[in-house]
Amino acid sequence: MDAPYVPTLYGAVGVGLSAWGVASLAADGLTPAPWALIVGCLALVSAGLYMYATRRGKFVVWEKLLDELALRGDEHILDVGCGRGAVLLTAAGRIPEGRVYGVDLWRSQDQSGNDPAATECNAQAEGVADRIELHTADMTRLPFERDRFDVVVSSLAIHNISDPTGRASAIEEAVRVLRPGGRLVLADIRNTRQYSACLQRLGLHDITRRGAGARMWWSGPWMPTMVVTGTKPSRVAAGEGTARP
Repeated sequence: MDAPYVPTLYGAVGVGLSAWGVASLAADGLTPAPWALIVGCLALVSAGLYMYATRRGKFVVWEKLLDELALRGDEHILDVGCGRGAVLLTAAGRIPEGRVYGVDLWRSQDQSGNDPAATECNAQAEGVADRIELHTADMTRLPFERDRFDVVVSSLAIHNISDPTGRASAIEEAVRVLRPGGRLVLADIRNTRQYSACLQRLGLHDITRRGAGARMWWSGPWMPTMVVTGTKPSRVAAGEGTARP
């Protein structure tokens, strides 16, 4: 579950306000009933939408995003902020002759039970353990050489970096390790305009930014997931020199 404290908070607020609203309706003269009941019900709906997105919706969306890549089956793919493997393992299932590398700091506040052992267990269950490789590393300083990967993906991870400079460094690193002609797919809930601007500065082409749809609404349409994509040119972009060697 992504950011498990969020649906817990929505649920607690929803139950509390709904109960207060119902109790107020049952007692004469108490005015909070209408707004408390309405807000409480909205909070419960938001919790339900969040739970759907984290338990089912993100998997459906990433299946479609990986379909769009039309993978050959022998690619080397990097998942930045892989967590328990939602995208990592889905990609691994599509490349019987390739390999998927996952990088994470394994923080439980970002995802419940976030631990490399859990990801490895999931890989065993999916039958792709021989196609993955996990690394504990900061996404702003990736432990890979330049031009290593055919595809770099990231789902709901880069926004966890609080400052714009750090997020720019993560984008630069993702582009640095992407081979010429390789493709980048980033899905996130905020800062995606910054991601697009960074990709433009680094010289990528075919840059797109679009909504992932209602399946990845994190509580409602006010918190959608946006998808940013781009292709690294065959020649090194002038701005890429700012990335770490």
